[in-house]
Amino acid sequence: MVRRPVAWIVAVVLVLEAFGIALLNWFLGMVVDRQNMSLAGLDPDAMSTSSKAGGIVFGLYFALCGVAALLVAVRGRAPSGFWRIVLISAAVVHAVLAAFTVGLVGWGAFAFLMVVFGLILLTLMTYDQQGQAGPRPGAGGPGDGRSVPGEPAGQGRPTPEGGGPAPVTP
Repeated sequence: MVRRPVAWIVAVVLVLEAFGIALLNWFLGMVVDRQNMSLAGLDPDAMSTSSKAGGIVFGLYFALCGVAALLVAVRGRAPSGFWRIVLISAAVVHAVLAAFTVGLVGWGAFAFLMVVFGLILLTLMTYDQQGQAGPRPGAGGPGDGRSVPGEPAGQGRPTPEGGGPAPVTP
């Protein structure tokens, strides 16, 4: 199936993205520090430190999202609880980043973020379909109106025409 390979790809992409975001913000912090830049009178050291700290925080967040996708790939089942929320938040973050990126960076970055967004959604949605359990409609299970208490499921009384189980009335 396509579920596990997609989850592996999402895990690898998110971990690489974590390193990329952390390195980009670290580089921007170094540029601000070396240029002694200031924005609206803010302290350059505070700007440099906050850029580096933001890079570490976002890098750790994307690494956590990569761990969530890795757990999905290794376990072979849908994420649940905390890990599901982490993957959903990663999808939302990628959609919002793509909306901002198209104007600031260009269509290539937008396309990359949309591909990652789609892969995360594919990981979440394909495992949701697998988790559906229970009898299919019309399969003759208990409570479908065609079974009789005390008889095996799916076997009811034959209709007068001999066509199949008759509905049970109390």
